[in-house]
Amino acid sequence: MPQKTIKPWGWELLYALTEDYAGKIIFIKKDHRLSLQYHRTKEETMHLFSGSVVFETGDSTSDLKQQIIRPGQSLHLAPGTLHRIKASEDSVILEVSTPELDDVTRLVDDYGRAGK
Repeated sequence: MPQKTIKPWGWELLYALTEDYAGKIIFIKKDHRLSLQYHRTKEETMHLFSGSVVFETGDSTSDLKQQIIRPGQSLHLAPGTLHRIKASEDSVILEVSTPELDDVTRLVDDYGRAGK
């Protein structure tokens, strides 16, 4: 079942997928960031296992707030919440979410993947 996907910012390992939930391990390379994105129905909780990241979250691009997350801290993201993660150092995040893995709309992406 485990499925590793290489990303321009690192990789993710999908280790669980059922009709009720999904589990991922996400590795982000230092000074890289994920896209600014949101999910229509997907709900997720992220737990920083190692490293240091800056989470940007908000209801619109004009009100994004930055929060430094350290190992042992978690962040819940409700559907519709804009979010982006930037790694201050190599970082590992554990993500548990509802199973809608394709439910992502990218608004800004450093790697040219903006859009759905």
